[in-house]
Amino acid sequence: MDADPLIKTYPDIGQLAFGRKGRALVSTFMYLELYLVAVEFLILEGDNLHKLFPETSFHVGGQTVGGKQCFVILTALVILPTTWLRSFGLMAYVSAGGVLASFVLIGSVFWAGGVDGLGFHEKGMLWSWSVLPTTISLYTFCYCGHAVFPTLCNSMKDRNQFPKVLLVCFVISTVSYGSMAVLGYLIFGQSLMSQITLNLPTQNMSSKIAIYTTLINPITKYAIILSPIATAIEDTSPFRNSRSTSCLIRTVLVISTAVVALAIPFFGYVMAFIGSFLSVSVSIVFPCLCYLNIYKGYRRFGLELVLIVAIVLMGIVVAVT
Repeated sequence: MDADPLIKTYPDIGQLAFGRKGRALVSTFMYLELYLVAVEFLILEGDNLHKLFPETSFHVGGQTVGGKQCFVILTALVILPTTWLRSFGLMAYVSAGGVLASFVLIGSVFWAGGVDGLGFHEKGMLWSWSVLPTTISLYTFCYCGHAVFPTLCNSMKDRNQFPKVLLVCFVISTVSYGSMAVLGYLIFGQSLMSQITLNLPTQNMSSKIAIYTTLINPITKYAIILSPIATAIEDTSPFRNSRSTSCLIRTVLVISTAVVALAIPFFGYVMAFIGSFLSVSVSIVFPCLCYLNIYKGYRRFGLELVLIVAIVLMGIVVAVT
């Protein structure tokens, strides 16, 4: 973005580096990744709401819809109005609630283990080669915000502060992910499920707070994740400045993510696929390749080139395995 002030989005970077083919490739991977993350949010909501209210169902056209499917549909309806916001400034306030929710969630899980009697006594296999590729994929998924970074940077009042924003984001994310991983391992060991909230006993207040907080998080982040896809579609429409067209496009996107979430309700597997194939490409491989081509870094042999090539090779190995 420093190389060309006209760059506004991630696909623009791909086009600057490799022309129209670069833009098409980056766009495909980026929008597919964001789309599947939005699907993950709905699966997460369905799983946790079903744990809280296992007997809930409703009737539509003579058909009974119950279990996770019922809650995926309800969540999509609740989230829908937040996607109609086009201003990232407004979304920032909604998303700030998600940051707070993350800290409350970690505190609730710690309380469940330390005060509510679950304890920190479980043990399990600390290292397992057979599931290492899946583990690396999940780690990668945790750091796959890169697709939204250019859009966020452009929406800031002072773009010079963006490096500080990134530093704070990655430090906080690492601390929160690491804390949750350690707590989950010590409390539940090998029996830990793909979402720690599915292990928590619902009769404890701390568990209920943790689950309800988990439900808040996707609702606060869904709109920001879906926004770049909606904006890209709107930009190709002749009615791009039409409010009603924007709402229609975003509504169709929400409906389609709900349909996919109903068809593929496997949280852990979808997350691992996104991490290994899409996130590695969008967050590790493509940025390095674009940087090298824009700044012609491949012509200058040195430590920087060696490190970047090593990062690219690591990303390819993770994607393949």
